[in-house]
Amino acid sequence: MTSPSPIPSDIAFSPAVKAIQTLKGSRAGYRRMEESGGWRHVITPDLAAFVAAQTSVFLATASANGQPYIQHRGGPAGFLRVLDAQTIAFADFKGNRQYITLGNLSENPAAYIFMIDYANRRRIKMWGTARVVEDDPALLEALSVEGYKGVPEQALIFTLKAWDMNCPQHIPQRFEAADVAAALEARDQRIAELEAQLARFQNAQTDGPAQT
Repeated sequence: MTSPSPIPSDIAFSPAVKAIQTLKGSRAGYRRMEESGGWRHVITPDLAAFVAAQTSVFLATASANGQPYIQHRGGPAGFLRVLDAQTIAFADFKGNRQYITLGNLSENPAAYIFMIDYANRRRIKMWGTARVVEDDPALLEALSVEGYKGVPEQALIFTLKAWDMNCPQHIPQRFEAADVAAALEARDQRIAELEAQLARFQNAQTDGPAQT
């Protein structure tokens, strides 16, 4: 007898979690979600586009005894690379050299990526495993971002097991400084164009047709 296919959300919905969902009254709804397909375990085109646009990501790992750690990683849009339907990679740039993430992954490959888009009030949760790749210049070159001054020390490869998109509830709407600057520049340019048009109209009205 074959065992049932694993449900992607089971990576997060452990028996203890399901018990509390039952107690709190949400298990029936999540069971229907699971039966209708549930969370996805491959990177869709929409998710790949979301990943490529990110400039900031949070990576969670844990030590062998379960002590969690969350590390922020950032870079220009495109520093996160989708390698295939279940793999994301990025160059791990030199930081404060504590190496907590690297130490955790050396004894516990479980990892979690959290991405949030404040402007559009979307957040993506991704469960999987991660590994560090060192002494691979070709891979680091492929993951490099042209013009970025960060110094890559090694590459980090994340293998996806499940992902979910949260609802926008309680996400504050914030905008990147560069996006705000671009919007203000476009507004100022449009105002200048309208002022120039108004000035030409007023001059034409003042000059008027020649009187005979």
